[in-house]
Amino acid sequence: MVLAQPGLMAELPPSAAASASDEASSRPSEITIRNVALTLLSVAIVIFLLQSMQSVLLPLVLSALLFYALDPAVDRLQKLHVPRAVGAALMMSIVIASCGALAYTLQGQARTVIDQLPAGARKLTASLRKAPGAKSGAIEKVQQAADALQAAGGPSAPAGVTRVQIEEPGFRASTFVWSTSVGIAAAANQLVMVLFLTYFMLLSDQLFKRKLVEIVGTLSQKKVTVSVLEDIAGQIERFLIIQLITSGIVAVATGSALWAMGLQQAALWGLLAGIFNSIPYYGPLLVTAGLALVGFLQFGTIAMTVAVAGVSLVITTLEGALLTPTLLSRAASMNQVAVFAGLLFWSWAWGIWGLLLAIPMMMVIKVVCDHVEPLHPVGHLLGE
Repeated sequence: MVLAQPGLMAELPPSAAASASDEASSRPSEITIRNVALTLLSVAIVIFLLQSMQSVLLPLVLSALLFYALDPAVDRLQKLHVPRAVGAALMMSIVIASCGALAYTLQGQARTVIDQLPAGARKLTASLRKAPGAKSGAIEKVQQAADALQAAGGPSAPAGVTRVQIEEPGFRASTFVWSTSVGIAAAANQLVMVLFLTYFMLLSDQLFKRKLVEIVGTLSQKKVTVSVLEDIAGQIERFLIIQLITSGIVAVATGSALWAMGLQQAALWGLLAGIFNSIPYYGPLLVTAGLALVGFLQFGTIAMTVAVAGVSLVITTLEGALLTPTLLSRAASMNQVAVFAGLLFWSWAWGIWGLLLAIPMMMVIKVVCDHVEPLHPVGHLLGE
């Protein structure tokens, strides 16, 4: 109470007053440093958990996306007095049958592409070699010197030292079959888990949303939670529908154009173009590069190589510049820097699955940041 009296600072000795003022001014900076350190530590823990728990989180994310894609159809069937269990089973059966029929139809083309890989690699290697009589470059000279040393037996071993040659173990078919079978079994197990989890999520529907709202504290927090869940559901469902439409258009247009140009396995490459179209920027470039290689190996001319690769690039460019911005609402749009940064992060964390799932997960993060007041700056940073 005495410290609150006016004029006390004037009555204190100058050294004591200066030290008290310095201590009071240093406390906010200490608190800020502590908060920043705790934030960075929390982010590091979250990143570590994302990487270490990939095998657990990935089926959950895939199941959630499949749930959001099928839930509107199941809801419509329920309004038509179809039991929810029957409607969910019907939609899951349609998805499984469609994917199985597509894989069965294109398996012949996929096998042909795999069988042509060795011949294509030899043809590409031969085309990259210099013409006979051309002057050798520095790399060729180094390779010739290394081949000459190896043919001569290399440097002689010192006296009393026995030369030992290590032979690599040969190919064992049993080991290859076993490792391949284990990988296929693990993938099949993950697929079955995703399908069952999606089915149970379709059955539960509003159960977990209601429970999550019930455990939230105040009424305002309940309203924010409901708003976040509804916004996430609406935007993810819209995104998946638009992505399915645009990918289908890209697949049909690319496959038809390649078939008209006489490219072999045009349907398979059209399907790949549609799948990789879901990866912004990076996916179309992968398909374009693959088609350039395939076109060169089949036609052997630069003109046809450019034409085959250019068709795919033009179709995906037109789709990305005209169709997707028209269909997709700007409410959930993100700036290009945020999208590309998200692709880098999720591809580093989860590999190819991270590339495929980066955009919907970034959308969920942006929706949460837009509705939670302390995270508004992050949402503003991600948005356009």
